[in-house]
Amino acid sequence: MTAPELPGPWLVLLDEVRRYPSPHNSQPIAVRVLDERRAQVFYDLDRGLPAESFGIPFAHVCAGVFLESLATVAAGHGWAVAESLRLVDMDFASPQRHHLLGTVELDAVPVTAAAVEQLEAFRRRRTSRRPYDRRLVDPAVLTEVAAIAAAAGQEFGRTAEQPLVDDLIRVNQETLFDDLRDDAVHAEILTWLRTSRRQAAATGDGLSAETMLIPGPLLRIAMRHRWLWDLPVIGRLFRRVYLDTMRGVRELGWLTGPFDGPADHVAAGRCFLRVWLAFTRHGVHLHPFGTVITNPRSHAAFAARTGVDESGGRMAWMLFRYGTSDVPPPAHRRELDAMLLGDETAAVAS
Repeated sequence: MTAPELPGPWLVLLDEVRRYPSPHNSQPIAVRVLDERRAQVFYDLDRGLPAESFGIPFAHVCAGVFLESLATVAAGHGWAVAESLRLVDMDFASPQRHHLLGTVELDAVPVTAAAVEQLEAFRRRRTSRRPYDRRLVDPAVLTEVAAIAAAAGQEFGRTAEQPLVDDLIRVNQETLFDDLRDDAVHAEILTWLRTSRRQAAATGDGLSAETMLIPGPLLRIAMRHRWLWDLPVIGRLFRRVYLDTMRGVRELGWLTGPFDGPADHVAAGRCFLRVWLAFTRHGVHLHPFGTVITNPRSHAAFAARTGVDESGGRMAWMLFRYGTSDVPPPAHRRELDAMLLGDETAAVAS
């Protein structure tokens, strides 16, 4: 495919930053390049997850992940990013389907060794749903992660107590089954399901059977015929296959902090990417358990079991497993053209 023509460094930067992580690998961020240094950033409402509880706030979390990804990639290429953001609630019923997040501007800066190391971590970062090898992570890494979170006003919580780890993994498993019973959430999940390599490659997005380590035909049957989960024999088979990917998990982590509006949500997303890249720099993989947070019943169970304090506008907004595993397969990404908005589209959206 022919590369799009973009002024200045935008082609190099955006072609790398399109690998940012997003819920369900939905890749909802769109960009309109204005000139050699400036661009507008949008959230594509058609690629959001509004059916889930907290699905709308997590749109801004995703925006924060993208903005931190852009800053990381830009710094590794010798650019600083200045932002002028428009942090207002998203209206998923709006006829204007691209929500303007704000404008970013590049400024040339020296490339530092730390920026190069961070960029390399961004390039290596992957979600690992593979079984982990039961090794505990070096406490020095966890201290570094805790410091990164604290610098962003967040608290990094963790547990290596195996009974609690196993209990929360069961909560994560049951969350999937619970979500499938919700018609709107079930329909949303089906939208993003990619049950074959060909389908995943064709769309360049979504939850692929390959990255989820579940055979495509089984995933298709299990998700489209949700009533099968309640059958004694078949239901147990589905659960066993799903839990098989969770073997070897010794530790879980979570982030708690301000989560009371778009500014908090964007800041949370920035923090999460920094935490993820810190783990990646040290060879540690990560797998978010996002649905535990967005499912009200599961969230309550998680908060009760861990004793997190969610008073005063604070929330435990991210739960994840971390550890070491074989290198996971890469998730597909859409071509850069799919991220770019033309003048006409952006004018209507803004």
